[in-house]
Amino acid sequence: MSYSTADSLPTVTLDDVRGAQKMLSGVARMTAMEGSRHLSGLVGAPVHLKCENLQRTGSFKLRGAYVRIAGLLPEERARGVVAASAGNHAQGVAHASSLLGVRSTVFMPVGAPLPKVAATRDYGAEVRLHGQVVDETLAAAQEYAHETGAVFIHPFDHPDIIAGQGTVGLEILEQCPEVRTIVVGIGGGGLAAGIAVAVKALRPDVKVIGVQAAGAAAYPPSLAAGRPVSIPYPATMADGIKVGRPGDVPFQLVEELVDEVRTVSEDELSSALLLCLERAKLVVEPAGASPVAALLSDPRSFEGPVVALLSGGNVDPLLMQRILRHGMAAAGRYLSLRLRLTDRPGALATLLGVLSVVDANVLDVSHVRTDPRLGLTEAEVELHLETKGPVHCAEVGAALRDAGYLVID
Repeated sequence: MSYSTADSLPTVTLDDVRGAQKMLSGVARMTAMEGSRHLSGLVGAPVHLKCENLQRTGSFKLRGAYVRIAGLLPEERARGVVAASAGNHAQGVAHASSLLGVRSTVFMPVGAPLPKVAATRDYGAEVRLHGQVVDETLAAAQEYAHETGAVFIHPFDHPDIIAGQGTVGLEILEQCPEVRTIVVGIGGGGLAAGIAVAVKALRPDVKVIGVQAAGAAAYPPSLAAGRPVSIPYPATMADGIKVGRPGDVPFQLVEELVDEVRTVSEDELSSALLLCLERAKLVVEPAGASPVAALLSDPRSFEGPVVALLSGGNVDPLLMQRILRHGMAAAGRYLSLRLRLTDRPGALATLLGVLSVVDANVLDVSHVRTDPRLGLTEAEVELHLETKGPVHCAEVGAALRDAGYLVID
């Protein structure tokens, strides 16, 4: 690594990333690059998906964790390492430590998804559940490091981590030499910073665009202020990029090298995850789908060929179920509504007949007949329908109104 004379913060160079690539040989996979015909049609140029969701441990995090731990001195390795994470970094540190013969302890929030906890243990780490949010978990891990001498492995704010993540950028240039734009999700900034270091050194003409969830977008205000600033209460389904403050080391690189940082909504994240599953046949977590969400949000604003980085695929099945339903609703393929009808024999069957005529698939029906809000001859029905898109949703609503039903919501 080298040091910036301006602020004495360590920085990362192309040589650091190339050194990390040699270190990762035989450890991290060169993940596949898949073309997307659907996204290419929307963008008007070739779009390729870099599938880090298929990396060992299910995300890019193994790269940086391995480089960081491999670079420790023998006496540091002997003390073991400690990390804090809700999922991907936890698994990356656990697996890297096992490969290198280093004892690892990983702190995870009490509410962390059980599959991620089990996977972290299976990779060889001692898992300690502490805190309700990641900030509490992080504090516990740092206290443990202070008490035991274990080396704290930060998820993004260290030059070795950034150099390891930057190896993704070298692979992209090798697999898609004609690339003009790389789109990558940003949380703390380690991945985007590493990719930008590698790509801008070799191909300064290639644009690097970062993507944050709108509810956890710390980079736009930080870039405006010229320094990392914290945002209160970051909120998004995309846990992998749910970070309240950029890292000091990656921030200076993102500020210098990343061309633009955009934000996407929760609806756009859900729709992107659904598209990856249906069209690309790839299981991707919300953070990993953020570049696809940006492409869906404003497809014609990207210069092609485009590479969208799918950074991870570790998603809890229960969360996946909720997200897919949310994504279907955002795409106009899932419709929930409440309506009132006259409470008489056969009324519900008549309603379902109207829905059958317009080809709406009924997934669930809730029929309420006793409620203070209802008149003596009224009943309220809540319907969950599978539909074919926004136009079909409008047709369903119009058919119900034409049949005389009062649609409340």
